[in-house]
Amino acid sequence: MPIQTTMSVVAEAPVGAELLAVPYSPDLNPSLPGDLPVPVGALLAHYEAKGEAGEIVEVPVALGEGVGRVLLYGTGDGSPKAQRKAASALSRRAKGRAELTVVVPSSDASAFAEAALLAAYTFRMGTPGKPPVGSLVLVGADEPSALRGAAVARAVALARDLANTPASVKNPQWLAEQATGQATGQATVQAPGQDVAVKVWDEEALRADGFGGILAVGQGSASPPRLIRLSYDPPGAVKHVVLVGKGITFDTGGLSLKPSENMKLQKTDMAGGAVVISVMSALAGLGVPVKVTGLVAAAENMPSGTAQRPGDVITQYGGRTVEVLNTDAEGRLVLADALAYADAELDPDVVVDIATLTGAITVALGRTVGGLYSTDEGLAGELIAAGAAADDRLWRMPLIDDYAAALESPLADLSNIESGSRYGGGSITAALFLREFAGGRPWAHLDIAGVGRSTAEDGVLTKGATGFGVRLLLEWLSRTA
Repeated sequence: MPIQTTMSVVAEAPVGAELLAVPYSPDLNPSLPGDLPVPVGALLAHYEAKGEAGEIVEVPVALGEGVGRVLLYGTGDGSPKAQRKAASALSRRAKGRAELTVVVPSSDASAFAEAALLAAYTFRMGTPGKPPVGSLVLVGADEPSALRGAAVARAVALARDLANTPASVKNPQWLAEQATGQATGQATVQAPGQDVAVKVWDEEALRADGFGGILAVGQGSASPPRLIRLSYDPPGAVKHVVLVGKGITFDTGGLSLKPSENMKLQKTDMAGGAVVISVMSALAGLGVPVKVTGLVAAAENMPSGTAQRPGDVITQYGGRTVEVLNTDAEGRLVLADALAYADAELDPDVVVDIATLTGAITVALGRTVGGLYSTDEGLAGELIAAGAAADDRLWRMPLIDDYAAALESPLADLSNIESGSRYGGGSITAALFLREFAGGRPWAHLDIAGVGRSTAEDGVLTKGATGFGVRLLLEWLSRTA
């Protein structure tokens, strides 16, 4: 569901705030409204409060004839990371309350507002649980920075909504409708974007234009595949970036069937596509001065009498042939079509793809850091820096050329997985496969299989889709100009 918490910015805390949060640190002695039975310093010492980010001490204060509540919250070192930790802790503490008034620790409240709203995110289709805080009032914040943080948070929430939607509702056509709705204001999920043109290829158009990978993956499903193109072209843009997202709306593995336990979360296998749609929806509102084209290759990977078989040879966009040794390595097939199309038809300066692509990246990096592969040193450095600033952390992985031999096929130009190889490195070989279709231009691949889903309530994350990549890409695109 879209973030339900509203946000406003005021110069001074309103008198009689029901729940007021005030920052403290070893160097900061907070001033509180009302009367306390003991001095603030003695109170904090009693609770052994150290001022660490995320630390909260709740105290009652007398307000006239009534009682108010003050949350003394630690600010840590005051960095954006500390602000996010403090803000998310406050937002969770205020769950069920009508309003939370927060004296912010810094006038630049972008990170604080973003985290407070993301921690309030919830997605439920049944009986609602305890609601998030209804209203967030930021005291002393720079309003433009707070509004930017709120805009980023709502873009992340859109990505989470799209990925959390069950596959009984979500198929490739539905995803295309949501992407179109973001541009026209008719989406059923979240708020519309602006100044974005949309084109959607249905199965007939995909066949006519030679998108063999997308068609092959989707041919086993009763819900036909789609390719979605979103175009944002602001006046004066001198750089063109293409973002490519994997949009597998449900992944059974096809005839190379997954174990049932592994299928439970596969409604989120289009998380990369959700990120692309969400980023595109936010560009105009954030004033990003870069031309951006978003491509989402959408299909449902199902087993049936019409599904592709292990051993089939398919022809990707542009004519390159691929022997499909495992139908559960389908994400790279749809991405390959979109990457080849971008290279041949869109003439971008930079291409970045994002996908929940391999379980191997989770083994390598766990569930808090995304994998980055790139052919360009400068691009890799920019994305890592943007990820650090936005709190979507990346770790660069190697494109080991020797491992490309694992993708050789006796029948086709490539195989879609390594075959009879001693190399291993499944995430690396998947990236090497994609590199074959990206052309010679600067390219980066973000493997978010480990970070695209969360199994716990932690900081800005709730259980389910994380929207990882939205903050990173919006930060990078804002800096790219």
